[in-house]
Amino acid sequence: MAEITVRRAKHEDVPVIAEIIRKLGWFSYVEDESPAATERRVLLHLELADADDSHTVLVAEDAEGVAVGYVSVHWLPYLMLEGPEGYVSEVFVREEARGKGVGSALMNDVKEYAGAKGCSRLMLLNNGERDSRGHEFYTTLGFEEQPEMATLILNL
Repeated sequence: MAEITVRRAKHEDVPVIAEIIRKLGWFSYVEDESPAATERRVLLHLELADADDSHTVLVAEDAEGVAVGYVSVHWLPYLMLEGPEGYVSEVFVREEARGKGVGSALMNDVKEYAGAKGCSRLMLLNNGERDSRGHEFYTTLGFEEQPEMATLILNL
């Protein structure tokens, strides 16, 4: 595994995070907007995440100090659970850095944050067509698929 350092995201990371999102090719609205517009949105959302301690955005750097991935997690209070839940909404790694321990380093730091916050669990969604699912990335980290659950989304 390559040397990976994980730290809180900073405003200087916005161009790299925006580039990672743009290279996913998953969202037509991202493809239709300029790189500057993507950066503006990432900056706005990073500022919102930094406004209080209910969100954490982390960046992974390689040995040369180049940002190669990021994770965004939201700390949600649940009345029915013993502690809050950490909802991992985004974990993305540059294509050329995949398979080198970047995602694991990010998720291990998320686990540490969750423990410090007294969380009772972490949750995330993973599209069945993504490489991370086919390679069993999340199950290797201890996540269990919940087949009795349904993902329901209302697009606004």
